[in-house]
Amino acid sequence: MVYIFLGPGFEEAEALVTADVLRRGDIPVTLAGIGGREVMGAHAITVQADALVEEVALAPGDMVVLPGGLGGVAAIEGNQVAMGLVRQAGSDSTMWLAAICAAPALLARAGVMGPGTHGVCYPGMEGELSRGGAIPIMNQPVVIHGRLITGNGPGAAFDFGLALVEALAGAGRADAVRGTLCCRL
Repeated sequence: MVYIFLGPGFEEAEALVTADVLRRGDIPVTLAGIGGREVMGAHAITVQADALVEEVALAPGDMVVLPGGLGGVAAIEGNQVAMGLVRQAGSDSTMWLAAICAAPALLARAGVMGPGTHGVCYPGMEGELSRGGAIPIMNQPVVIHGRLITGNGPGAAFDFGLALVEALAGAGRADAVRGTLCCRL
């Protein structure tokens, strides 16, 4: 199962494009709301979450996805349950952790993206990664480091989603989904 955390002020494109791409790849996705089941994004789009973050119980092979949006990232960081799940996914060798835009900075601040970890984030936030000891990679839409996948912003949402599909279901499935999206043919 993939759990995408939605905190008030989340970046809608990063969350919803990612969920859409994963579901096109027949990968189960649960949108997990912080502070309620109806969560308003950064651009005043309200999304109905499938569950509350407090209802999430991670299992081996699961993935936690953190969209950006400064409000959404602050909501995740301020929620003990969400941060416990982030730390669990980041420390379990069977689980995946993915973050895009401002969310990789949260991982660095939480010590999940530790020294030597390669990642990408929203341009201008690389210092947040460096302060945590991570190595920011410039000019890449998506960076994969072990079981951590990071994306640089809303424009990378399709590449990010496809990287998640590939990680969970293989290159063949990701290529099939890519073909339905008519990108990079």
